[in-house]
Amino acid sequence: MRFYDLDLSDADLRARLDAAYARVMDSGWVVLGPELEAFEAEFAAYCGADFAVGVGNGLDALALTLRAADIGAGCEVVVPAHTFAATWLAVEMAGARPVPVEVDPVTYTMGADAVTAALTPRTAAILPVSLYGHPVDMDPLRRLADERGLFLLEDAAQSHGALYRGRRTGGLAHATAFSFYPTKNLGALGDGGAVVTSDAALAERLRMLRNYGSRRKYAHETAGVNSRLDELQAAFLRERLKDLDGANGKRRRLAALYDQALSPAPGLIRPAEAPWARHAWHLYVVRSGRRDALQAALADAGIETLIHYPIACHRQPAFAHLGHREGDFPLAERLADEVLSLPLWPGMPEGDVAVVADRIVQVLGAHDALAEGAP
Repeated sequence: MRFYDLDLSDADLRARLDAAYARVMDSGWVVLGPELEAFEAEFAAYCGADFAVGVGNGLDALALTLRAADIGAGCEVVVPAHTFAATWLAVEMAGARPVPVEVDPVTYTMGADAVTAALTPRTAAILPVSLYGHPVDMDPLRRLADERGLFLLEDAAQSHGALYRGRRTGGLAHATAFSFYPTKNLGALGDGGAVVTSDAALAERLRMLRNYGSRRKYAHETAGVNSRLDELQAAFLRERLKDLDGANGKRRRLAALYDQALSPAPGLIRPAEAPWARHAWHLYVVRSGRRDALQAALADAGIETLIHYPIACHRQPAFAHLGHREGDFPLAERLADEVLSLPLWPGMPEGDVAVVADRIVQVLGAHDALAEGAP
């Protein structure tokens, strides 16, 4: 059983993607054209914001937004200790220093109390991550940011369509960065990203930064980069956006089935959903003290799983210069040792959930029985 399937065999979707391809080919535009403009408007409206700026990938969405907000050398940005490395890398790409804090052990997102304790006179921004599809508790962070004059940038690379107190991810922070990597809830057929904001000046600066620092050809106002969401991917994303809420509903159904089927598994920690949240279920992530043995047993049964993420950021060689040591963030280290992502995608047969869950219950139950029988 595969961990994820792009599920491009659906006849209706294929027909719409083929038509999107034809629109681009017929238009003569391949970069910064009408498909991108249309997608930006549609995605901004979906998120409840005024603007969206398409860029080359999710990492650039984060890094360019920090640059657009004048966050760079000498600045500190508070980040979660448990996240994908791109969150930290973006801060360093902007020239600033990531300052990690532990996440909430239930939602795996960082909260205002942890952020407050990490603030210094050099803090310029807060960069929470809606990890695995669960939204951040954003209102306290927004109040904190506004009170302290800090920039609030949400990393929503895994939470397209998630809801926070009835509002969609993307309209809650000063800016929100998305990735459209193919396996995301809203995925392109290649790399892509976008920044969503209601700040007109920030959006204009982002448009300039993504295009060589230029607002008009060959006139370069700043040291920008080449990071543009191309016309073809924008056209594909316009079609996939129409399906996003329905696909997320299918993910929720599969997650609910997992919750029920895994309830008898001894010692297994299932993912939770806060009462104010509507999880997008980008990933269904369980925790087990026997994670490695469990993953091996599932692999033996032909079930593919992944680990998001096996090495905590502060223990990555790429961030050794920050001076963090093993033990500095014990929860992040424990999560790296325990988390396991189970197969889940919108077109996954519901019966596959029972196959995965039955194997997990069997493996953990057998270990539990052995432990009880030990002298």
